[in-house]
Amino acid sequence: MIGIFGLVLVVAISIYQFAVHGVGTAGVPAGQRLHFFAAPLAESTLNGDPNLNPPCTLAQHDPRALNICLLARRAPLVLAFFVTGSEDCRRQIDALQALSGEFPARSVRFAAVAVHSSHSSAAALVRSHHWTIPVAYDRDGSLGALYEVAICPMAELAYRGGIVRDRLIGERWQTSAALAPRIRALIATRAPARVRRPEIGSTS
Repeated sequence: MIGIFGLVLVVAISIYQFAVHGVGTAGVPAGQRLHFFAAPLAESTLNGDPNLNPPCTLAQHDPRALNICLLARRAPLVLAFFVTGSEDCRRQIDALQALSGEFPARSVRFAAVAVHSSHSSAAALVRSHHWTIPVAYDRDGSLGALYEVAICPMAELAYRGGIVRDRLIGERWQTSAALAPRIRALIATRAPARVRRPEIGSTS
């Protein structure tokens, strides 16, 4: 029921966003910095809602949480958002899982967030799909709202440091064949010099 509710919510938001702004307003556009957050990992014992202003230091990091600031400081990042009740959305996470085996962790990191999902629902999907990339759950929907998740599949491809290169939205981005060239391009290039990298050594 929670998965169905999440899917209905995303559809409703999609209609509203399209009517008011157009689908292109979802997510973080190219050239802008990702919204940093920390959220409980589905396979952990951590329960709770996401932290939208997390510390970006290992000393204060809870390993049971996905901390986007810490992840983005190490390598380029592919961050996907999905709802548990959508097969298309789940298929994109399957594709990212497959691609994670083709790219070394030092060259790019992968992560996903289940929007408006319970801990148990997200954990069940991780186990049934054998996902080993970090998957967090967004219990209260605050991350979905922060990233304006109006439709999925949706993925943000960011340079090391968190500046977005590509924002990929829609069902065409649910396969490894479609995603791989964009990920290779992300790894092969650097953030534009005109974009000031965020200060990620302090809390953000």
